[in-house]
Amino acid sequence: MDKITRAASATPRRVLVVEDDEGLRTLIVKSLSKAGFDAQGVANGAAAVERAAAEPSLVLLLDQKLPDMTGRDIVHALSQQGIQAHFIIMTGQGDERLAVEMMKLGAADYLVKDLELNDRLPGVLARVFHTIETERKLLASQEALRESEEKHRILLDESSDPIFAFNPDGQYRYVNKAFAVGVGRKQEEIIGKRIWDVFAKDEAEKRFAAVKWVFENKVAKIIEVRVPRPDGDQYYITTVKPILNEQGEVIVALCISKNITERKNAEEALRVSEARFKAQYQGSPIPTFTWQKCDDDFILKDCNEAARITTGDNASRFIGKAAKEIYPEGSDILKNMQRCYGEQSVIRNEWMSAHFMPGRLVFITYAFVPPDFVLVHVDDITDRRRAEEEREKLQAQLNQAQKMESVGRLAGGVAHDFNNMLGVILGYTELTLAKLPASDPLQDNLKEILKAANRSADVTRQLLAFARKQTIAPQELDLNETVEGMLKMLRRLIGEHIDLAWLPGTGLWPIKMDPSQIDQILANLCVNARDAIADFGKITIETSKVTIDDAYCAMHPDAVPGDFVLLAVSDDGCGMGHEILANLFEPFFTTKDVDKGTGLGLATVYGIVKQNNGFINVYSEPGKGTTFRIYLPRLQTVEDRSRKKDPVALDAQGSETILLVEDEPAILKMTKIILERQGYTVLAANGPGRALDLAREHAGQVHLLMTDVIMPEMNGSELAQHLLSVYPNLKRLFMSGYTADVIAQHGVLAPGVHYIQKPFSMGALAAKLREVLDQT
Repeated sequence: MDKITRAASATPRRVLVVEDDEGLRTLIVKSLSKAGFDAQGVANGAAAVERAAAEPSLVLLLDQKLPDMTGRDIVHALSQQGIQAHFIIMTGQGDERLAVEMMKLGAADYLVKDLELNDRLPGVLARVFHTIETERKLLASQEALRESEEKHRILLDESSDPIFAFNPDGQYRYVNKAFAVGVGRKQEEIIGKRIWDVFAKDEAEKRFAAVKWVFENKVAKIIEVRVPRPDGDQYYITTVKPILNEQGEVIVALCISKNITERKNAEEALRVSEARFKAQYQGSPIPTFTWQKCDDDFILKDCNEAARITTGDNASRFIGKAAKEIYPEGSDILKNMQRCYGEQSVIRNEWMSAHFMPGRLVFITYAFVPPDFVLVHVDDITDRRRAEEEREKLQAQLNQAQKMESVGRLAGGVAHDFNNMLGVILGYTELTLAKLPASDPLQDNLKEILKAANRSADVTRQLLAFARKQTIAPQELDLNETVEGMLKMLRRLIGEHIDLAWLPGTGLWPIKMDPSQIDQILANLCVNARDAIADFGKITIETSKVTIDDAYCAMHPDAVPGDFVLLAVSDDGCGMGHEILANLFEPFFTTKDVDKGTGLGLATVYGIVKQNNGFINVYSEPGKGTTFRIYLPRLQTVEDRSRKKDPVALDAQGSETILLVEDEPAILKMTKIILERQGYTVLAANGPGRALDLAREHAGQVHLLMTDVIMPEMNGSELAQHLLSVYPNLKRLFMSGYTADVIAQHGVLAPGVHYIQKPFSMGALAAKLREVLDQT
């Protein structure tokens, strides 16, 4: 930008008073400053030139005669530097010839130094600044117009779209490069020619028809043209716009063409794609729902045929409704849709549906579809997941059986061979002892050998018991009588600091078993319980009769359906964690010190139970004690075999709402499925804290609390007390894998409170629930 332009581009109200008379100069500066101008003064021309060169926007108030130069000299000096100064000339006396000359040089005004000078100066300067501003705006406008015309010319000329203009007679007024290239000519060869000089007559008439219509009707028109070509049809859309003069006549028709072949092809591809998508959407066997984003919610726009069929056409009732109307606040489905839309991604998760597909486990996929849709695919994987879980359980059962069988075979083989060698050792030792005199010093050594051999024989007997290969003499037993015969010995075994409680069941079925094996089981379990109790404590032995069904067997690989006599041994000792429980019955596995156990006690128990076609379950938690539950098959007498078993009460149904609390995920899941199959509405919680939240959030009535007794945060009784403040009429059913005596010992169960022992069958649970819920 040159200095003249800089002078015109800004108009600050700054004035430089150039006057050699100091008194007058000071008076003028003060007067102008008072009038709102930024005024300064200098005494000579040289200073004026220097200041004006440094700040071209100054308005100079010039004394015509200065000591070093005239006002004309100052203007000339600035002009040589390329500065067009804005100035007003002051003289001591009027000189018309000088006034004309100075005005020719560009002076904004001519003033005589008289008594009214200070009064006139503010008005004169205001007019000068107004003139400067007007000139600046005019220059800027002219520059902008020139730049705009140049810019539009460049834009039109360099546009990739063909642009051209016609006179009313069909003469090309303007064509850009793109148009010239399209017809195979140069711009200068087309401008000034008529359309009939560029195209064949028929083609020219067809192209000019729309232009003629615009000239006649004076309104714009848009036309679409298909141009056949060997390499594929080309499509153009042309806008023909009339350009009017001041009299309203069309002087030029401006035409802008655009090649829309790609768009046409894309539209066709989109149509085919939409048709294919619609066919896939409706034909998909997976229920699919289409949601559209609306503010902070989603609207269900559509669902496919599979969704209608799967939900019994229930899904159709929700079309047009918002997600917040369908799903409760905080629902995972709404959260996942919002996340999917926000991330514009695909999200997958499992969910137990409670709306469109009640009670079914589904795999949900959320897929963002531009611009504002989310597709929700709901794949019912209930049967597949159950089959997978069953396969995993069977595989685990097979692996465990194979492992225990292998270990048992090895243990049996080792014990058999070792027994043979022990027989030789014991025999020769006893023979030698018999031949030596009692005073012989070798007597003591041989007796120690004999003692060690006998201990080794005990170990081999335990190994044989684990391998189910020891010699036994089964007989019909009343388990209560057999246990009672052991109590005196057991009390001596565990010591006086531990209380032994005996809770025999009534009406037990008979079993067939070697009574010495019962002795082995009780001795091993009581010794283990004693070692788990640090100081004072309690061991409880219980018996009862139970019926195991297929549902229980599905959750416990070792179990088999049928009637069993239960022998339970519980303690309130230190308990065990999952890692110890996983290896509990393996030979030589022990957590005791080397001199306190061989690791064969529980392996012996396991072998005896298996040898008698029973099974064993263990319930334990660190710091909560342990319960061993041994199931021995009922002996079927002639009378028993001829009598049909009572049907299991699987038909006991209900419709109440149950708050289920269980900290073991597998048991929580299994119990929830059983309850829902029996018709109940289930609020499932994996701990007391979550249970309290669900109770507060639930809008309806909660009829029954079914809770585990021993849990990490608080016990079941404490949880029930909290919930009674919300639901005063809440009924309670407590459950536990520990024995009832151990539970009562902890002070958890009050008299009259209902309790069910784990494991329970579906029929037993159904009957127990009706018993509790129907109680008035």
